[in-house]
Amino acid sequence: MKVKSFEGMVCSIAGALEWVGDRWTMLVLRDLFIGLTQFEEFRESTGISPTTLSSRLNALVDASLVTRKPTKPGGERLEYRLTQKGRDLWPVMLAIAHWGDRHEASGKSEPPILFVDRETGKPVELQLGNREDGSTIRPQDIEIIAGPSADSKHQWRFEQAGSKVIAFPGRASREAS
Repeated sequence: MKVKSFEGMVCSIAGALEWVGDRWTMLVLRDLFIGLTQFEEFRESTGISPTTLSSRLNALVDASLVTRKPTKPGGERLEYRLTQKGRDLWPVMLAIAHWGDRHEASGKSEPPILFVDRETGKPVELQLGNREDGSTIRPQDIEIIAGPSADSKHQWRFEQAGSKVIAFPGRASREAS
């Protein structure tokens, strides 16, 4: 059950968390990406209670991340599929999985799930690229700035941060002088 809603907060991260910020929701999304489509498949995979699973699936459908259709006309069994909006979460899921693998979040030293290129069988790496020339962007090359729809809370955050820089790999943190 949600403790607090982020609804109305002018923040893309808060808005996205409103849709997918629940741990059960992320596991259902994982299973949808793997290819599971049935209620009972999600239950078996996650161990989630039927009530919680139903709630999470309804929320995903309401957020237009997932569609729900009968498996056959007039059928009682339903099938769940990712919409394009849901499929657009792919890089987020891959990033979370890679981060979890790197820090052994599964409790294992080797990844429990591999993401490989269908044609080559080689591992898939998530990279940030420059839209104009295709070059790879490193985390230390990124600056976070206020966007066109930033509100007063965003302005406050950037004013509080001043010229502080996040300590990305290969870059020391610096404070405003």
